[in-house]
Amino acid sequence: MTPPVVLTIAGSDSGGGAGIQADLKTIAALGGYGVSVVTAITAQNTLGVTGIHPIPIEMVEAQLEAVLGDFPVAAVKVGMIGDRKVAELILGLGERLPNLVVDPVLVATSGAKLADAAQVGPLLAYGCILTPNRQEAAALTRSPVETAEEMISAAVRLAEAGPRAVVVTGSELAVDVLRHGGETTILRGEAVATRNNHGSGCTFSSALATRLAFGDDVPTAVSAAKRYVTAALRGGREWRLGAGPGPLNHFA
Repeated sequence: MTPPVVLTIAGSDSGGGAGIQADLKTIAALGGYGVSVVTAITAQNTLGVTGIHPIPIEMVEAQLEAVLGDFPVAAVKVGMIGDRKVAELILGLGERLPNLVVDPVLVATSGAKLADAAQVGPLLAYGCILTPNRQEAAALTRSPVETAEEMISAAVRLAEAGPRAVVVTGSELAVDVLRHGGETTILRGEAVATRNNHGSGCTFSSALATRLAFGDDVPTAVSAAKRYVTAALRGGREWRLGAGPGPLNHFA
Protein backbone atom coordinates (compact mmCIF):
# COMPACT_ATOMS: atom_id res chain seq x y z
CA MET A 1 0.00 0.00 0.00
CA THR A 2 1.36 3.41 -0.95
CA PRO A 3 1.57 5.62 2.16
CA PRO A 4 -0.20 8.98 2.25
CA VAL A 5 2.11 11.96 1.74
CA VAL A 6 2.35 14.44 4.61
CA LEU A 7 4.14 17.74 4.06
CA THR A 8 5.83 19.57 6.93
CA ILE A 9 6.61 23.27 6.49
CA ALA A 10 8.82 24.15 9.44
CA GLY A 11 12.23 25.04 10.82
CA SER A 12 15.17 22.69 11.25
CA ASP A 13 16.32 21.72 14.76
CA SER A 14 20.00 20.72 14.69
CA GLY A 15 19.43 18.82 17.96
CA GLY A 16 16.88 16.59 16.23
CA GLY A 17 14.19 16.84 18.91
CA ALA A 18 11.75 19.31 17.38
CA GLY A 19 10.91 20.99 14.08
CA ILE A 20 11.36 19.24 10.73
CA GLN A 21 13.28 16.39 12.34
CA ALA A 22 10.55 15.56 14.87
CA ASP A 23 7.88 15.92 12.20
CA LEU A 24 9.50 13.48 9.78
CA LYS A 25 10.10 10.91 12.54
CA THR A 26 6.47 11.19 13.64
CA ILE A 27 5.11 10.86 10.11
CA ALA A 28 7.28 7.79 9.48
CA ALA A 29 6.34 6.18 12.80
CA LEU A 30 2.65 6.52 11.97
CA GLY A 31 3.00 5.06 8.49
CA GLY A 32 2.99 8.18 6.33
CA TYR A 33 5.56 9.43 3.84
CA GLY A 34 7.06 12.73 4.92
CA VAL A 35 8.18 15.51 2.60
CA SER A 36 9.48 18.84 3.81
CA VAL A 37 9.92 22.55 3.20
CA VAL A 38 12.51 24.18 5.46
CA THR A 39 11.61 27.74 6.50
CA ALA A 40 14.51 28.41 8.87
CA ILE A 41 17.71 26.84 10.13
CA THR A 42 18.30 26.95 13.86
CA ALA A 43 21.48 26.25 15.83
CA GLN A 44 19.86 24.35 18.66
CA ASN A 45 20.36 21.62 21.24
CA THR A 46 18.64 20.54 24.46
CA LEU A 47 19.97 23.62 26.26
CA GLY A 48 18.53 26.22 23.90
CA VAL A 49 18.63 28.05 20.59
CA THR A 50 21.84 29.94 19.81
CA GLY A 51 21.08 31.06 16.27
CA ILE A 52 18.25 31.39 13.74
CA HIS A 53 18.68 31.85 9.98
CA PRO A 54 15.44 32.31 8.00
CA ILE A 55 15.43 30.77 4.53
CA PRO A 56 14.84 33.38 1.77
CA ILE A 57 11.19 33.43 0.69
CA GLU A 58 12.17 32.59 -2.90
CA MET A 59 13.74 29.34 -1.72
CA VAL A 60 10.76 28.50 0.48
CA GLU A 61 8.51 28.97 -2.55
CA ALA A 62 10.82 26.87 -4.74
CA GLN A 63 10.71 24.02 -2.23
CA LEU A 64 6.92 24.19 -2.09
CA GLU A 65 6.57 24.12 -5.87
CA ALA A 66 9.00 21.20 -6.14
CA VAL A 67 7.04 19.15 -3.61
CA LEU A 68 3.53 20.07 -4.76
CA GLY A 69 4.46 19.60 -8.41
CA ASP A 70 5.35 15.94 -7.90
CA PHE A 71 3.78 14.49 -4.75
CA PRO A 72 0.06 13.90 -3.95
CA VAL A 73 0.09 15.72 -0.61
CA ALA A 74 -2.77 14.54 1.62
CA ALA A 75 -2.11 16.72 4.68
CA VAL A 76 0.16 19.57 5.72
CA LYS A 77 1.69 20.57 9.04
CA VAL A 78 2.97 24.13 9.44
CA GLY A 79 5.38 24.87 12.26
CA MET A 80 7.96 27.64 12.56
CA ILE A 81 7.43 29.95 9.58
CA GLY A 82 10.19 32.45 10.29
CA ASP A 83 8.63 35.26 8.26
CA ARG A 84 5.15 36.69 7.74
CA LYS A 85 5.76 36.33 4.00
CA VAL A 86 5.74 32.55 4.46
CA ALA A 87 2.26 32.77 6.00
CA GLU A 88 1.08 34.83 3.04
CA LEU A 89 2.65 32.32 0.63
CA ILE A 90 0.78 29.47 2.36
CA LEU A 91 -2.49 31.37 2.17
CA GLY A 92 -2.01 31.90 -1.55
CA LEU A 93 -1.73 28.16 -2.19
CA GLY A 94 -5.25 27.48 -0.88
CA GLU A 95 -6.58 24.02 -1.76
CA ARG A 96 -3.15 22.82 -2.83
CA LEU A 97 -2.48 22.42 0.91
CA PRO A 98 -5.23 20.07 2.17
CA ASN A 99 -5.87 19.18 5.81
CA LEU A 100 -3.72 22.07 7.02
CA VAL A 101 -2.57 21.84 10.65
CA VAL A 102 -0.93 24.99 12.02
CA ASP A 103 1.28 24.75 15.10
CA PRO A 104 2.00 28.41 15.98
CA VAL A 105 5.59 27.91 17.08
CA LEU A 106 6.34 31.06 19.06
CA VAL A 107 8.63 29.92 21.88
CA ALA A 108 10.97 26.92 22.14
CA THR A 109 10.88 24.56 25.13
CA SER A 110 14.05 26.27 26.36
CA GLY A 111 12.25 29.65 26.38
CA ALA A 112 13.91 31.07 23.25
CA LYS A 113 11.58 33.25 21.16
CA LEU A 114 11.17 31.82 17.66
CA ALA A 115 8.40 34.04 16.25
CA ASP A 116 5.69 36.47 17.29
CA ALA A 117 1.92 36.38 17.00
CA ALA A 118 1.91 38.90 14.14
CA GLN A 119 3.84 36.49 11.92
CA VAL A 120 1.32 33.71 12.49
CA GLY A 121 -1.73 36.00 12.45
CA PRO A 122 -2.61 35.69 8.73
CA LEU A 123 -3.07 31.93 9.11
CA LEU A 124 -5.74 32.21 11.83
CA ALA A 125 -8.44 33.09 9.31
CA TYR A 126 -7.52 30.09 7.15
CA GLY A 127 -9.67 26.97 7.51
CA CYS A 128 -6.89 25.15 9.34
CA ILE A 129 -6.62 23.18 12.55
CA LEU A 130 -4.75 25.39 15.01
CA THR A 131 -2.75 23.64 17.77
CA PRO A 132 -1.28 26.18 20.23
CA ASN A 133 0.01 25.18 23.64
CA ARG A 134 -1.09 27.23 26.65
CA GLN A 135 1.73 29.77 26.27
CA GLU A 136 1.06 30.24 22.55
CA ALA A 137 -2.68 30.51 23.13
CA ALA A 138 -1.97 33.23 25.69
CA ALA A 139 0.18 35.14 23.18
CA LEU A 140 -2.45 34.84 20.46
CA THR A 141 -5.37 35.89 22.68
CA ARG A 142 -3.37 38.30 24.86
CA SER A 143 -4.91 36.71 27.92
CA PRO A 144 -3.58 34.33 30.61
CA VAL A 145 -4.06 30.64 29.79
CA GLU A 146 -3.07 28.62 32.83
CA THR A 147 -6.14 26.64 33.93
CA ALA A 148 -8.48 24.28 32.09
CA GLU A 149 -11.18 26.96 32.21
CA GLU A 150 -8.85 29.50 30.59
CA MET A 151 -7.90 26.91 27.96
CA ILE A 152 -11.59 26.52 27.08
CA SER A 153 -12.02 30.28 26.82
CA ALA A 154 -8.93 30.60 24.61
CA ALA A 155 -10.07 27.79 22.31
CA VAL A 156 -13.46 29.43 21.82
CA ARG A 157 -11.93 32.85 21.14
CA LEU A 158 -9.40 31.48 18.67
CA ALA A 159 -12.08 29.47 16.86
CA GLU A 160 -13.98 32.69 16.24
CA ALA A 161 -11.08 33.90 14.05
CA GLY A 162 -11.92 31.29 11.42
CA PRO A 163 -9.91 28.07 11.89
CA ARG A 164 -11.61 24.78 11.06
CA ALA A 165 -10.80 23.65 14.60
CA VAL A 166 -8.64 24.65 17.57
CA VAL A 167 -6.79 22.37 19.95
CA VAL A 168 -5.22 24.09 22.96
CA THR A 169 -2.72 21.60 24.39
CA GLY A 170 -2.12 21.48 28.11
CA SER A 171 1.37 19.99 28.21
CA GLU A 172 2.12 18.89 31.77
CA LEU A 173 -1.57 19.20 32.73
CA ALA A 174 -2.29 16.26 30.38
CA VAL A 175 -5.48 18.11 29.43
CA ASP A 176 -6.24 19.31 25.91
CA VAL A 177 -9.24 21.33 24.74
CA LEU A 178 -10.75 20.81 21.30
CA ARG A 179 -13.12 23.36 19.75
CA HIS A 180 -14.70 21.96 16.61
CA GLY A 181 -18.07 22.33 14.93
CA GLY A 182 -19.27 24.75 17.57
CA GLU A 183 -18.66 22.24 20.37
CA THR A 184 -15.97 22.12 23.05
CA THR A 185 -14.46 18.82 24.17
CA ILE A 186 -12.03 18.34 27.06
CA LEU A 187 -9.55 15.53 26.45
CA ARG A 188 -7.94 14.15 29.58
CA GLY A 189 -4.93 11.87 29.37
CA GLU A 190 -2.09 10.37 31.35
CA ALA A 191 0.46 12.76 32.81
CA VAL A 192 3.96 11.43 32.10
CA ALA A 193 6.65 12.37 34.61
CA THR A 194 9.59 13.23 32.37
CA ARG A 195 11.91 16.10 31.60
CA ASN A 196 12.22 14.86 28.03
CA ASN A 197 9.45 16.86 26.37
CA HIS A 198 11.41 18.79 23.74
CA GLY A 199 9.38 18.79 20.54
CA SER A 200 6.12 17.55 22.04
CA GLY A 201 4.10 20.27 20.29
CA CYS A 202 5.71 19.55 16.91
CA THR A 203 5.09 15.86 17.45
CA PHE A 204 1.41 16.38 18.30
CA SER A 205 0.67 18.55 15.28
CA SER A 206 2.49 16.28 12.82
CA ALA A 207 0.75 13.22 14.29
CA LEU A 208 -2.58 15.01 13.86
CA ALA A 209 -1.79 15.83 10.23
CA THR A 210 -0.75 12.24 9.56
CA ARG A 211 -3.99 10.82 10.95
CA LEU A 212 -5.96 13.30 8.83
CA ALA A 213 -3.99 12.09 5.80
CA PHE A 214 -5.20 8.57 6.57
CA GLY A 215 -8.79 9.81 6.53
CA ASP A 216 -9.62 10.30 10.22
CA ASP A 217 -12.17 12.95 11.13
CA VAL A 218 -10.90 15.78 13.33
CA PRO A 219 -11.95 14.44 16.78
CA THR A 220 -10.59 10.96 15.98
CA ALA A 221 -7.32 12.38 14.66
CA VAL A 222 -6.88 14.61 17.73
CA SER A 223 -7.44 11.70 20.11
CA ALA A 224 -5.01 9.49 18.16
CA ALA A 225 -2.35 12.22 18.18
CA LYS A 226 -2.75 12.69 21.93
CA ARG A 227 -2.28 8.95 22.54
CA TYR A 228 0.78 8.90 20.30
CA VAL A 229 2.47 11.79 22.12
CA THR A 230 1.78 10.14 25.48
CA ALA A 231 3.42 6.92 24.25
CA ALA A 232 6.41 8.85 22.86
CA LEU A 233 6.86 10.74 26.13
CA ARG A 234 6.64 7.52 28.11
CA GLY A 235 9.04 5.75 25.75
CA GLY A 236 11.74 8.41 26.09
CA ARG A 237 11.47 9.31 29.75
CA GLU A 238 14.57 7.29 30.75
CA TRP A 239 16.72 8.72 27.95
CA ARG A 240 19.70 10.91 28.80
CA LEU A 241 20.40 12.77 25.57
CA GLY A 242 21.92 16.19 26.23
CA ALA A 243 22.05 18.24 29.40
CA GLY A 244 18.61 19.86 29.03
CA PRO A 245 15.09 18.70 28.18
CA GLY A 246 15.59 15.80 25.81
CA PRO A 247 13.54 14.49 22.87
CA LEU A 248 10.64 12.08 22.77
CA ASN A 249 10.97 8.49 21.59
CA HIS A 250 9.02 8.75 18.35
CA PHE A 251 9.30 5.03 17.65
CA ALA A 252 8.28 3.77 21.08
